[in-house]
Order: sequence, then structure tokens, then C-alpha cells
Amino acid sequence: MNTSEGDSADQIAAAWQREQPHLPVASIGVLTRIRQAAKLLADDRRRTLARLRTDDATLDLLSTLRRAGHPYRLTTRELAARSLITAGAVTQRVDRAQRAGLVRRLAGEPGGRTVTVELTPAGHAAVQAVVGDLLRHEQQVLDRVLDPAEQEQLAALLATFLRGLAAGGTQPR
Repeated sequence: MNTSEGDSADQIAAAWQREQPHLPVASIGVLTRIRQAAKLLADDRRRTLARLRTDDATLDLLSTLRRAGHPYRLTTRELAARSLITAGAVTQRVDRAQRAGLVRRLAGEPGGRTVTVELTPAGHAAVQAVVGDLLRHEQQVLDRVLDPAEQEQLAALLATFLRGLAAGGTQPR
């Protein structure tokens, strides 16, 4: 479906159709646009977070702890699972946030290897301020482009798409 004259996804598909007419090119209209949107949104988010004096990794750590609910603590294993990152990445994030006074490590069972990470009052205040500003900004971005019904429809389509990918939709049939 054409969304605009001169759309680069349409131009890419048309060029491949011209050069190799036997190739299926319909995926370009969806996947190229998703990648382009992801790039634009990631760049905007990076600029917004820089303005808010944080970064995506720190915000992800603090947000994951905040969403866990009171007492705002999780094990490093839970943090890795919820953030879809490695244990090493969790350690790096926690180290950086701990140096900034945003989280603290709690001792686990004697002789155990479990480490629990907890938001500090400063971390709680930081995540509260940043998340509010970020979500308001991102809602404004959506509101400038899509009306509420379109936002709901796009969210539903993307949820279906992601469920399919997670269920092995990237593997050949």
C-alpha cells in the first residue's frame, strides 16, 4: 500500500521489481518502513533521554525495578529476563547506576550467588521524573501522526506481528 509519493520503501520495491521481477517485494513495504520508523524513533528517544540527562540502558534498569512494585527490587537474574539482556549487561548497568546512587545491591543468602538490586530514593525520584516526561513526549509524537483509532489499530497489528515472530515467524516454513 502506497503511503506517499516518493516513499523510499516504494522506490526500493519498484527498483527490485524492475531489476528482478521474479523476487517477492511486498515485504519491503512493511519491513523497510518498520526499520525506518524504528531508526527515527530511536534517534528521537536518544535525543529526548539526553535532554532528560539519562540513557536508555539506565532508564530500562530503573523502569524495570519501578514496575516491579514496592519494595522496587529484583534479582539480577529477574532483571536480565525482564530486560531481555545478558547477565553481563545487567552487571554493567547496575554498576553504573550504583555509582550514580540510583540503585543498591542487597546481600543475598550467605554462600548464595543471588544478588538483589533495589531502587534508592534518588533512583525512584529519577525514574518518576524521566518516565513521565518521556511518555508525554512519545504520546505527542504519536498524536501528531495518528489519531487515537489509528494508534489502537497499529498497536493491535504490531502485537499480532510480534507474537508471530516470537512463535518462530522468522524461521522458513
